[in-house]
Amino acid sequence: MQAALKRSSLAVIRWFDSWNGTANDAVAAPEDVAALEDVATKSKIDWGRVVPFLAMHAACLFVFVVGFSWIALGVAVGLYVLRMFAITAGYHRYFSHRAFRTSRFGQFCLAAIGASAAQRGPLWWAAHHRHHHEFSDEPEDIHSPTQRGFFWSHVGWVLDRGNFATRLERVKDFSKFPELRFLDRFDIVAPTLLGVSVFLLGVALEKWAPGLGTNGWQMLVWGFVVSTIALYHGTFTVNSLAHVFGTRRFATKDTSRNSFLIALITLGEGWHNNHHHYPASARQGFYWWEFDVSYYILKALSSVGLVWDLRPVPERALAARRIER
Repeated sequence: MQAALKRSSLAVIRWFDSWNGTANDAVAAPEDVAALEDVATKSKIDWGRVVPFLAMHAACLFVFVVGFSWIALGVAVGLYVLRMFAITAGYHRYFSHRAFRTSRFGQFCLAAIGASAAQRGPLWWAAHHRHHHEFSDEPEDIHSPTQRGFFWSHVGWVLDRGNFATRLERVKDFSKFPELRFLDRFDIVAPTLLGVSVFLLGVALEKWAPGLGTNGWQMLVWGFVVSTIALYHGTFTVNSLAHVFGTRRFATKDTSRNSFLIALITLGEGWHNNHHHYPASARQGFYWWEFDVSYYILKALSSVGLVWDLRPVPERALAARRIER
């Protein structure tokens, strides 16, 4: 079983890196399973975590068993947008970069909804992201496609045992809050509660609104599993594709790029070259034509006082270090 899993993983690594045209030591295509074991040892992949991760992907195939309904699809899309906002505006712009301010309750809401996306806790996420900005596309960067290949930057680093611990020294400003430490320590709680809630919603709708054509299992598969997997890969594209495909406006020290498509699926995170040029801003689409849904929602929340002090992009940042075209 374990050998078969490693062979399958080897095939995936080869396909991704051949597609992306990369070759490096971290994810080089070995010729046999023994060589792959050597790579796994160096990168410390936790094969025990690969199984549930792949199982979640495989569970998406149950859409052919549970069937389709518009209400299940609507819940899936709604939870994707809600949780993507909590990741982009909460985990990223707030916890990682402190690009705006909110109340302690608002802070907890962003953290709890973000945690339900099953991308681990807010402190873990922010600490790793701050490390990424310090060493972006340098050898110390744990998910650089230029240093480690597409597959590793997209998903491999998440399965690396060396990256499981939360680097609390990098998030001293937020680690003082016990509720955030709880969400970080017990990061399975929020997604489990969401999965159970979505299932019970389906059960309730089957009983009281049978005309909608849904049930508990259908709602669980579409509303939680499919939505969560889409969130995974939507978020992961910023680490991998946003450093490979797109345009560069600013001469940053890394390979970050701007991509409308990635901005579309991540509610604004695709303006990655903008962001690496000036990470402190609450907006990543620096200009009105750069689609940034997370920023639009933050502006709406600021108009009713739920968030405030959204940090703008200063004129000096807009004018500095432009790439000559």
